[in-house]
Amino acid sequence: MYITMVKKIRADGTPCRKCTEVEQLLRKETLLDKIDNIVIADERDPESGGMQLARKYNITYAPFFIVESEGKAPVIYTVYFQFVKEVFKTSTTEKQEIDEIMDMNPDIDFI
Repeated sequence: MYITMVKKIRADGTPCRKCTEVEQLLRKETLLDKIDNIVIADERDPESGGMQLARKYNITYAPFFIVESEGKAPVIYTVYFQFVKEVFKTSTTEKQEIDEIMDMNPDIDFI
């Protein structure tokens, strides 16, 4: 298994807030060393590696994870807690997953 994390640098040069939070969670949970490659999607450079991957996989959220396994199509995760739950078999709560989805989509409301 080969895992790529794509994190974003915003047009003003600052790191994306969510990317920083996710990287801190990975570090805290001692999972950061299990990420094989970190690629930057720099909004100032549409040809940066991360921007190319975002276009290739039609992803509009950062960070996202690409999990590649031999002989299988890559699996893309845009929700951190779903990623760690399915890939690393860590326990997460439904509330954590819902909170992250809501944070990514401020224009929706949970019923």
